[in-house]
Amino acid sequence: MARLGLVLSLLLVCGFAAPERPAAASVAPDPSGVWQRGDGNAKVRIAPCGSDVCAINTWIKDTSSGEAVGDRLVMKLTQSTGNVLAGTAYDPKRGRTYSITLTIETTGLTTKGCILYGLLCRSVTWSRLPQS
Repeated sequence: MARLGLVLSLLLVCGFAAPERPAAASVAPDPSGVWQRGDGNAKVRIAPCGSDVCAINTWIKDTSSGEAVGDRLVMKLTQSTGNVLAGTAYDPKRGRTYSITLTIETTGLTTKGCILYGLLCRSVTWSRLPQS
């Protein structure tokens, strides 16, 4: 179960927050930037990587659960509704693919990662960090 928590934590490292856009807008919210997980244990950089989006750990406070700087997720996302991106996230370190949903609000982001056909899910909140 600890490994599942690690995997879901890494999955949920992919924090995104962009200004809300009107529902009529056809442009998906841009998750690019640097984000800090709500528990303060991880910071990630989100950026396009080819036609996908990659979330790469840039800082980990406590590495005892197996998270490491440089761990990444490769996400295939599409706009589900105005402020929601949904799709899959591939974890090359573990060779696993998960479903993921990102809900973008003006004050932050909530990620929800699921495995086992959506039976096991975990949500995490994120805050955007200033660009350095």
